[in-house]
Amino acid sequence: MVLIRALVDYAGVSSAQVAQKAKVNPRTIQRMKNGNAEARLSQVTLEKLHEAFPKFPGWTRAGAAALASFDEPDLVPVREIDLSYGMGATYLDVPVTEEVHHFPRAWLRRYTRSAPDKLFFAQGIGDSMEPTLHDSDLLLIDTAQRQLTSADRIWVLTYAECGMIKRLRPVPGGGVEVWSDKKEVSPFTAYDGEIEIIGRVVAVQRKL
Repeated sequence: MVLIRALVDYAGVSSAQVAQKAKVNPRTIQRMKNGNAEARLSQVTLEKLHEAFPKFPGWTRAGAAALASFDEPDLVPVREIDLSYGMGATYLDVPVTEEVHHFPRAWLRRYTRSAPDKLFFAQGIGDSMEPTLHDSDLLLIDTAQRQLTSADRIWVLTYAECGMIKRLRPVPGGGVEVWSDKKEVSPFTAYDGEIEIIGRVVAVQRKL
């Protein structure tokens, strides 16, 4: 919500300190600031914020109109990391650079409700996840999703210092089967924390 981001900037303190001064739930303010709130602020919360920061320009009609002009198309920053994740495996001990692109919040919401700072784009390489993923696909990865709760999802992970993109399936005894979509590639099983989940692949962009 643009109003809350502008209010936090105006106050010059953290969102938690804004919430503390207004005596409102800090998680409510943080979610609004990050853009992942599922509901609008209540009238009671708005009144408390107004009382705590009465000189904030956003409360006036002119100030609200000015903020509204920045609300479209409501672009948010998302990192793109130049490290290519192997559909088979890619060693991670290489220099990594990143750049930031801006995307409409509504577009990101199609794929995930996580905050933009929990997302990044990276390129996949290889063909072991064919036909689902192709070589050089651009993948949107949600690092807020790191718990293996479904066997039918695609994950970015590290195994033996290699980065890879695979399906993961928990098996009895604490192991995790690592599957490729390409039938010619055999699965293997990892144990005892050998796998670290980086995040879940929530969207794919590719050239036609």
